[in-house]
This record gives sequence, structure tokens and C-alpha cells, in this order.
Amino acid sequence: MLLLLLLCGAAQARGLENRAAPALHATTLDGSSYSLAAHRGELVIVNFWASWCAPCQEELPAFEAYYRAHRDEGLSVLAINTDDPEQLDKVRHIAAQYSFPTALIAQLQAPGYGRIWRLPISFVIDRDGVLRFDGGAGQRKLWDLPSLEQELRPLLQATAAPTR
Repeated sequence: MLLLLLLCGAAQARGLENRAAPALHATTLDGSSYSLAAHRGELVIVNFWASWCAPCQEELPAFEAYYRAHRDEGLSVLAINTDDPEQLDKVRHIAAQYSFPTALIAQLQAPGYGRIWRLPISFVIDRDGVLRFDGGAGQRKLWDLPSLEQELRPLLQATAAPTR
């Protein structure tokens, strides 16, 4: 049912760029909890992908390389797989190639991100919890290492505002 709500257009994140990112909670494939709030102070990439999606398979290795190079600087990546539950073995096999966590869309609570109707789709949240890139707002982008470096380096170098 959650998948149906996300795909049919629950609350929309569209137009929220440069505003507080919507809440996001997930259970990863290894059973860990992932909360966007717990990653405040980090630059977070949330990427929606599927095993059957060729552009997704091109993009994931770039995220992995960028993550390995910058995780010690406060980069976090969460991959959300949108495959049907019957594909869990295939999803686990693909996810095992990457060091960042993966969650299934059925294990995701993130209605504020709206309808995920095309793949891949990514969201970038800065260290202050502000949505800086809304891949669902018509900004079609296939990330590669040069584009990650060009667009995320300034966000990665920025420090988070002190919390009060």
C-alpha cells in the first residue's frame, strides 16, 4: 500500500527546494534504521533506483566512488530500491556491491517526497537539512563523477549552521 501511495502521488516535495527537507525514515536491508534527522550535519544523497533501470545501474557506481572518496567529510548516501518484493534476492545482490545503505521502498516512510514515477531520481539535502536538489521537480539528471564533484563539492565544503 505504501508503494501505491508513493507512486500515485502522496504529498509532494515539488517546489520545496531550498526549504527544509521532508522527513524520511527507512529500514535498510541489513535491518538498521535510517533517519534523515539523524544525519543532520551531513550532506545526504537519497537515490531511488530499480534493478531493471539501466540509467540507475550507470549512476550507482558514481555514487559509490564519490561516497568512498568523501564519506569521511560527512557525505551520506541512502539508496531506495523500488523493485517488487519478489526481486529481493536480485536487489540484495546488486546492493552488496555498494558500501552505502540500501532500503526497499516498502520499508520507507517519506510521504513528503511525493510521487516517484521515473527512475533514477535523487534528492540532495545539505548539512542544515535543506533540500538543495529535488530530482522529482522536473530536474532530470543522471549523476556521474564530474557532475557530483561540480555540484556537490561546494555543499560538502560548507559547514552546518550551529543548532540552537
